[in-house]
Amino acid sequence: METTDTTAETTSHVDNSEQARTVRGSLPLRRPLHDRMLAGVAAGIADYLGVDPTIVRIAIVVLTFIGGAGIPLYLAGWLLIPEEGSDQSLASELIQSVSTRSR
Repeated sequence: METTDTTAETTSHVDNSEQARTVRGSLPLRRPLHDRMLAGVAAGIADYLGVDPTIVRIAIVVLTFIGGAGIPLYLAGWLLIPEEGSDQSLASELIQSVSTRSR
């Protein structure tokens, strides 16, 4: 009768998934200053996901032609994803400036 050690296999699987999460999570989502076409949204998403920026750009164009969702998603990314070297997004800077003006 053979016995297998499933504990070692389970631990190995957990270690690999945590390692992948650490690798992906180590790169913050930012709009880079390099490899931009417009605002750097596609390049930032591509850097975060570890894919070529052209793939993200094509996906945005396809979403634009199929249902029109590409443009609002790109604009939302422009407002919500901070630029490289900044801690705040454009939207949070705008909200902060409006709230300090109203005081």
